[in-house]
Amino acid sequence: MASRLELSGITRDFGGLRVVDDVSLSLDPGEVVCLLGPSGCGKSTTLRIAAGIDRQTNGTVSIDGQTVSDARDHTRPEYRSVGLVFQDFALFPHLDVAGNIGFGVRDRAERAERVKDLLARVDLAGFDHKMPHELSGGEQQRVALARALAPRPCVLLMDEPFSGLDNRLRDEVRDATLALLRAEDTAVLLVTHDPEEAMRMADRIVLMRAGRTVQTGAPYEIYNKPVDVAAAAFFGDINVISGRSAGGKIETFFGTFPAPGHADGPVEVIVRPQHLWLDFDRGGNRPQVTKRAGTPVLGTVERARYLGHQSLVEMRMEPGNLLKVIVPGVFLPEPGRQFWLTVPRDRACVLPGP
Repeated sequence: MASRLELSGITRDFGGLRVVDDVSLSLDPGEVVCLLGPSGCGKSTTLRIAAGIDRQTNGTVSIDGQTVSDARDHTRPEYRSVGLVFQDFALFPHLDVAGNIGFGVRDRAERAERVKDLLARVDLAGFDHKMPHELSGGEQQRVALARALAPRPCVLLMDEPFSGLDNRLRDEVRDATLALLRAEDTAVLLVTHDPEEAMRMADRIVLMRAGRTVQTGAPYEIYNKPVDVAAAAFFGDINVISGRSAGGKIETFFGTFPAPGHADGPVEVIVRPQHLWLDFDRGGNRPQVTKRAGTPVLGTVERARYLGHQSLVEMRMEPGNLLKVIVPGVFLPEPGRQFWLTVPRDRACVLPGP
């Protein structure tokens, strides 16, 4: 079966500056793929090229196995069977909700039924004759989504569609959107700079940096097996423990870590704050050294903060490293208290050093 959307070797130059550099990706029917990265990394330009709003400098765009843009030919957006949802929703201010949703449905006989069905599925039944300015931000977003899905596009392209919503509403709308997309079996390419949003919505994440694809994989894989330190740090706080690899092993102040496949030389062990183990028995005996947890190291509390459902504790270690530890619930020890820390071997990620 042909991919719903396939980008092959896409580049885009602006005035001699390459903003998209050899990007290739594909979407299968019903799959949600997130282009994730910081502002200016080229993800929105990639989306615009897929839509046909912008044209690539090199490369090929195909939809359902048919080339829609290459070095010779370029199919306009309205003939690509793509739906578009942007950050500002861009509803037609002179059309009511029904008019907005049904705008792209050419078959008049189907239009009314399709509008009615989508209004029910986005929980806006009875909103047919409301005008866009009468709607809340969340309601406008749902109308924009329904309008994009109404013509039954092969691919739905979404550019930061939830960034204008407040945090509480954003989660609600994202979950409802994902449920509707699953029901429609639509292939979705979603652009976002929010790692949590990508993890929450994507089947696959394409991490971009400086116009290039850095890593592609399922959320679990890309979170737990980053390709480099910058990729790991993009998904949240990390602790970096430096060491040297020799004979497939790394010596650190937390003991020895396995490093299969790593050449001898400097390496970095990446551990997320929630994966560090803290022994709560202050002043107790040194915890036992185990194969899984390794060598315990005594640390001193520098600062502790409560984050609502967990606590962040910063620990100064004897070698001088400052490590961040996440503890569930309320845990606010005074600065100067000491605790033993260990690093579970199976939660550490070994990456090449600088």
